[in-house]
Amino acid sequence: MKKIMLLVMLGFFFQASIPVDAQILKKITKKIKKRTDRKVDKTIDKGLDEVEDEIDGKNKEKLPDEENADQNQKETSNNKVIRPWSKFDFVPGETVIFEDNLDGEQNGEFPSQWDLVDGYVENALFSEENVIRFPIENTGATITPLIKKEGDYLPEKFTVEFDMYLSSRTSKYYLYFWDKRKGSRKPSDVGNIGVIEVGYKQGASYDGGKMQRELPEESKKEYPHWRHVAISFNVRALKIYMDQDRLLMIPNAQGNPLAISIKGATYDFGQTGNFPTIIKNIRIAEGAVELYDRFLTDGKIVTNGIKFDSGKDILKPESMGVINEIVKLMNQHPEIKFSVEGHTDSDGDTQLNKDLSEKRANTVKNTLIDLGIASDRLESKGFGEDVAIADNSTSEGKANNRRVEFVKM
Repeated sequence: MKKIMLLVMLGFFFQASIPVDAQILKKITKKIKKRTDRKVDKTIDKGLDEVEDEIDGKNKEKLPDEENADQNQKETSNNKVIRPWSKFDFVPGETVIFEDNLDGEQNGEFPSQWDLVDGYVENALFSEENVIRFPIENTGATITPLIKKEGDYLPEKFTVEFDMYLSSRTSKYYLYFWDKRKGSRKPSDVGNIGVIEVGYKQGASYDGGKMQRELPEESKKEYPHWRHVAISFNVRALKIYMDQDRLLMIPNAQGNPLAISIKGATYDFGQTGNFPTIIKNIRIAEGAVELYDRFLTDGKIVTNGIKFDSGKDILKPESMGVINEIVKLMNQHPEIKFSVEGHTDSDGDTQLNKDLSEKRANTVKNTLIDLGIASDRLESKGFGEDVAIADNSTSEGKANNRRVEFVKM
């Protein structure tokens, strides 16, 4: 439009002024046209750049939800863990009495830390991880851990944890509170404590379905997937967790749990390798004294319930139970300051273990800060394998040495 107006004005000018040589007029008009074309081209280029930026989203005005999404992208992996597990209150027992992370197991062999009750069970490699597989035949298979102390080895307060795999063919897992090698019927000593079933429909049931609950819809996942199961028994109160949700609480489970047996089964006996019934990372621990009581007695809190990915400083989600309790404690007692101190077992290179323990302690410290604890109330250190509290020659000893301590400053 500017170009046209300029040419019109130019015509008026030469018509109204003195006569001009036609050749000169032609040259002037040509120069004006070139100059105008360059300006128009620049304007077009600028417009095209803006259009391309709009397509790429560079100049797009962000909506509040989009700004939140961008912020979420910038968050650390720890923060992504914190959100769904922010109310998780399971605290593992303070002393591990049985641990099997299946290190060194041979594919196709029977798991070395277990005894077979019935059916058939084998070690397997699944997604490059060692697992215990229950090849389903008839009504499933049952195993029980090999623990030095036989008979009634479960204390008055204990916790049980393991990871279970659920597929669209509906795997399910049972926990019995006695050694089923000694009989399929529940011993009278166990009392009224019932059998726990987890997995089916992504839920849990107790004592043959007398109490049962599925995960809330927002916590359910598409099949197949892993779930972390955690069970806490405190004299008579029994709690059952699946990932971040507490599914069942039995306040008066009267009786005396003696031992643990685990059964893998399914509602579909036609399972194939694509729909396995498998578990991993099984732990039984004695516990648990309240964290503040431990702090008052020892001047520190020692926990092996804060877990990390193997060889990394990335928190496992189930660590949030202990971390949430530490946050609660520090909020209730603002005078408390902690040195967060990491320790490892003796596997691997000594210096690498020290470096890893420092990184892990720092991860815990930063997670506490993310949850609102002032940074001047925390510091972090790593000691690697230098300060062992148990024998590194056993799985349980290694598990107790892999710990985080919150030491009074």
